[in-house]
Amino acid sequence: MTRKDLPDILYNIIHQLGGKPNMMEIFKKFWKEYGSNFTTDDDIFYTWNYDIRWAATQLRKQRKMKPASTRENTYGEDVSSKGIWEII
Repeated sequence: MTRKDLPDILYNIIHQLGGKPNMMEIFKKFWKEYGSNFTTDDDIFYTWNYDIRWAATQLRKQRKMKPASTRENTYGEDVSSKGIWEII
C-alpha cells in the first residue's frame, strides 16, 4: 500500500461506515483492517494518520467528500459537521 492508494481506501471505509462517520471511527477501522500490513520498516507505519488526513483532502478536491467545517467554509457552502467526514 502506498499513499496514492489511500483516497480510494478512505472513500470505501467512509462508505462502509454509513457515509458520514466521525474521524475516530474511520481511524479505528483503518487500523483494524490495514494496520497489520505495516511494519516499523515502512514509513507509513509512522505517518498513516497524517496520510489519511491527506487522503481526505484529496477526496475533497475531487468533490467526493464534503468540505470540512471551518471558518473559511461557512459562506453558504454545504459542509460536514465538525469532526465528521462525509462523502457525497
